[in-house]
Formats: sequence, structure tokens, C-alpha cells
Amino acid sequence: MSHILKISEAASLALHAVVFLAAKPGRLVPTREIASTLHLSEAHLSKVLQRLARVGLVQSIRGPKGGFTLGKPCDQISLLDVYEAIEGPFVSSNCLLGSPVCRGEQCILGGLLEIANKLVEEYLAGTRLSELNRVYV
Repeated sequence: MSHILKISEAASLALHAVVFLAAKPGRLVPTREIASTLHLSEAHLSKVLQRLARVGLVQSIRGPKGGFTLGKPCDQISLLDVYEAIEGPFVSSNCLLGSPVCRGEQCILGGLLEIANKLVEEYLAGTRLSELNRVYV
């Protein structure tokens, strides 16, 4: 079954991983633990976490007792921050139909796509990790 709204696998991994880390404040969490708990690919998750580390959303500590922790307090990180760290700036999609036969002159979906994109962006921007840190307790 296809979905109208779809977030990339990398963005999904990032979002779930940071919410997991928010539930473990002050603790270094190994990639293996996050991947195992969330049933994710450890290799892919590791790459995603390194991208988040490059922009300061998470901190990485190497070594046998190392792992990841949030790079900022969870009330200072929005879901949009995490999404944009992986995907780049949030850009509204122009067409759900794949091949815009109408050439954008008058969409058969009316303003639905604009409304949906605005709702998603507002939710991501307005939701802080601190609101979700009980999800993986």
C-alpha cells in the first residue's frame, strides 16, 4: 500500500533515535542498543547518527564505554531540526500526482497539498523532544 505522506528512511531513523536518546538523559547510549530496541539497521543508524553529530544535535563519544547522547537539552530540539539535519530545509511538495498534467495552473486537489504541507511543517517545528521523551521509557 502506498502512502501519500512519506518521510525518508534516514529521517525516520533520525527522528526515532533522538526521541530514544531524549528518554535517556545524561546517559551515553551505544548505537547497538538503539538499533536493537528500535529494530533498526545498526549500520544505517550509525551513519544517520554521525550526520546528526556533525550539526550538533547529538554528541558522539568513541570507545568501549562510548555512545551517543543529545547535543542540546531536549526542550531546545524540535522534530523539524532533526528532519532538516537529514533532509535539508523543509520544502513543500508541489504535486502528489507525480506528473502534473495541469502544469500547476489549477490543481485538481485544490489547496489540500498546501494545507497538508503546512500542517506537517508546523507540527515538526512545534514539537520538542521534551514532549516525546516518554515514548521509549
